[in-house]
Amino acid sequence: MELIYQDNRICVGLKPPGVVSVDEPGGVPDLVRQTLGDPKACVRTVHRLDQVVGGVMVLARSRLADQILSKQVQDRSFHKVYLAVVEGVLPAPQGTFRDLLLRDKAQRKTLLTNQPGKEAKEAILNYELLQSVGGNSLVRIELVTGRTHQIRAQFSGHGFPLVGDKKYGAAPFPMSGIALWSHKVSFRHPQTEAPMVFSALPPCTPPWQAFNQLWTESETAL
Repeated sequence: MELIYQDNRICVGLKPPGVVSVDEPGGVPDLVRQTLGDPKACVRTVHRLDQVVGGVMVLARSRLADQILSKQVQDRSFHKVYLAVVEGVLPAPQGTFRDLLLRDKAQRKTLLTNQPGKEAKEAILNYELLQSVGGNSLVRIELVTGRTHQIRAQFSGHGFPLVGDKKYGAAPFPMSGIALWSHKVSFRHPQTEAPMVFSALPPCTPPWQAFNQLWTESETAL
């Protein structure tokens, strides 16, 4: 697994699609230990990405670092930005999705609901339309809440399923995983409290490659 930063408290890597985030054989922590060359290294998952999602992921290298970073996740000072390619053309250049979500454990899906209740959880995200090509849209997404399958469920529920996400109603598409990428994370270092920002672009493969001109113009614009 490619690491883009490491020190004695954290490491930041690029999770490949198809790999689970949890600590089990073949999971992200296991791959990080292999990269570090230390099968007994303390590597802890701070935040999760769905198995089918790739991109930037932060891991803690001590129990205390894990606790500090997990608190940042809980109090929403740990910021996450995603890129996604969705089917259709969004009607507005930017907007907010604010929905109630229900988790269907039998289907292992998250669904939008109009009925408040104990099991209904508020989900909020902000999006910006970056470009539309060939009937698909590239969007930049900032999560306000962090619900299971939140991005996938909300965009699908509003009529714009993520490309390749057949579980949430998208048409079949030849790709590994789905068109959702963890693009940028920002947080404070658990030991020094220094601001940390890491980002990476998705691979130059379909459907991402349709937006190559945008990638080459400026990553900072994202």
